[in-house]
Amino acid sequence: QVRLVESGGGLVQAGGSLRLSCAASGSFFIINAMGWYRQAPGKQRELVATITSGGSANYAESVKGRFTISRDSGKNTAYLQMNSLKPEDTAVYYCKAEARSVVAGLHNAYWGQGTQVTVSS
Repeated sequence: QVRLVESGGGLVQAGGSLRLSCAASGSFFIINAMGWYRQAPGKQRELVATITSGGSANYAESVKGRFTISRDSGKNTAYLQMNSLKPEDTAVYYCKAEARSVVAGLHNAYWGQGTQVTVSS
């Protein structure tokens, strides 16, 4: 199993910044792509940003130019730097990791427990 632990959420005023972290751990797994998703009350979970093992990033249009995803592959940790936050960014943010079992060769996706981000106007 791969365990994901997120941190860095909180309450911030509009225009402020937050940095989320997601640390992946698990024996005999290779972490491939990692990403951040969010879910606001009454809405479906949506993609925020993803990053491949090679460092290629992809962003939702709504966060382009404001959010930056990065990763430290040596630590199996992904980060999401969020700047110029808006009230509509308020949501629970979830980390996702795609991993391959070294032993079985199987690919699976794993999710963190989520961290709340609240942006006040």
